[in-house]
Amino acid sequence: MLGKNILRKFVTSLSAVAVLCVYTSWAIALPNSFTGEITVSGQVTVNGQPAVSNSTIVSGSTIATGANSSAIISLGKSGRIEVQADSNVVLTFSETSIVGTLSVGKVRVANAAGVAATVATKDATVIADAGQADSFVVEAECSHTHVDATTGLVTLREGTNDRQVAAGTSATAGNLAQTGCKPCLRPDSAPPVRFGVPWWLFLVAGGIIVTTLIPRDDNPCEGDNCGTPVVSPTR
Repeated sequence: MLGKNILRKFVTSLSAVAVLCVYTSWAIALPNSFTGEITVSGQVTVNGQPAVSNSTIVSGSTIATGANSSAIISLGKSGRIEVQADSNVVLTFSETSIVGTLSVGKVRVANAAGVAATVATKDATVIADAGQADSFVVEAECSHTHVDATTGLVTLREGTNDRQVAAGTSATAGNLAQTGCKPCLRPDSAPPVRFGVPWWLFLVAGGIIVTTLIPRDDNPCEGDNCGTPVVSPTR
């Protein structure tokens, strides 16, 4: 009887140890629970649901903003992301990385030194220099992607072509002449407008304008009678 009790206790102890080992391994395998805090202005949704300020946002969330709306995602010491109006972006983040997939609209990213920051669009990938603090804006439009570097240094990767964008400069990737897109209002970001009017019409129009502007003298004056009033003879 005593032997059976000892055996039962031994088996129970082994089972407890096995459960503890499994639980510990599962806990270690859990993803980082790093979260951010969102502040909204206007119509903003997170994963399709209306968002409110000071609420928690988790990695992998989709943020969408309406017209005249914006959202700020604070990641504490790691950095922050500003999502501008009419934008849609998926954010994945941790204490050491910020990754955004921007389908449309504009985002401003600020990352601390030591934090890798990347924003991908259909045209290119913008990669911040993780060795320093960076601040940059990425805008995804119909025909192209535009990046402005405010501080630090970013790389615009378009296919196999890399271009460095230093603070105070900008770069563009994509096809500015793509049909079916609204014209870009940013200076020097749109292809030149071609006139379909024959050149000689401009000459004709110029001649008409010059002729119209030259003053005409409706009362010409010639000879000795110039300036002398003419009196009709009395009948």
